[in-house]
Amino acid sequence: MSKLSPIINPEDLSSLNLNEDIVMIDASAGSKARYEEQHLAGSLFVDVNNDLANIGDFAKGGRHPLPKLDQFAQLLQKLGITENTYVIVYDDKNGSNAAARLWWMLRSIGHKKVQVIDGGFQAAVKVGFPTTNQTEIPKSVGEYPISSWSLPLSDIYEVEEVAKHKEYMVIDVRDANRYAGLTEPIDTIAGHIPGAINIPFTENLNEEGHFLSPDVLKEKYIAALATIKPENVIVHCGSGITACHTLLAMDYAGLPIPKLYVGSWSEWSRNNKEMILKS
Repeated sequence: MSKLSPIINPEDLSSLNLNEDIVMIDASAGSKARYEEQHLAGSLFVDVNNDLANIGDFAKGGRHPLPKLDQFAQLLQKLGITENTYVIVYDDKNGSNAAARLWWMLRSIGHKKVQVIDGGFQAAVKVGFPTTNQTEIPKSVGEYPISSWSLPLSDIYEVEEVAKHKEYMVIDVRDANRYAGLTEPIDTIAGHIPGAINIPFTENLNEEGHFLSPDVLKEKYIAALATIKPENVIVHCGSGITACHTLLAMDYAGLPIPKLYVGSWSEWSRNNKEMILKS
């Protein structure tokens, strides 16, 4: 069987096999009120802060550190997700809120059948997928067995060691103004990690908010990475959420998934590390 694309076109939602074990997830960050008002029919809600992170000291893991494995296993059980479930995820920000983060987490525990809706909630509504405000009830299932995060991770110590080495590449996916230190709407200090390059995650999308084609994305990232080995690429953002959007785009392009630095700028900027405050 060929590898399942990490992206599903909203037009293809209507042709899903309703007899298949399918769970649809709304991962719109901070949008529980909108979910309760209107969501794609059949979808369950996950909260980026309470479900997809284990928030504590921002200086030790950033604003959205990964949850413990047993916490994530309990979440999946609560959502009615088993190892064989086909999971479809969306958010209301073209995958950049938490849909890509949940996709990465599922893929990292070895879950194979997971896709993100291209264009998210708005695109699905535009093609006529039904919406509702009714409470959805997940299926009752057993515990999901999880042993580890299997996709590559980096940490503040590795980033500090390799960021300036020419055989490594650290990619900052925040917008250009945040990278340049011109603005910082969330974290306490504006700037970027010395040695990191800026490829905003928004450049993975076209003007309509859909992912660029796999061929275009592949050409773009191959050109950016040049001679860097895939295992020497580290991707970060502000808190480990939107970085997953770029990991998703690279997987969609057929490229290896790089390391994710979950702590990202929110951790780095709180640890007295070297910083470029304006560029």
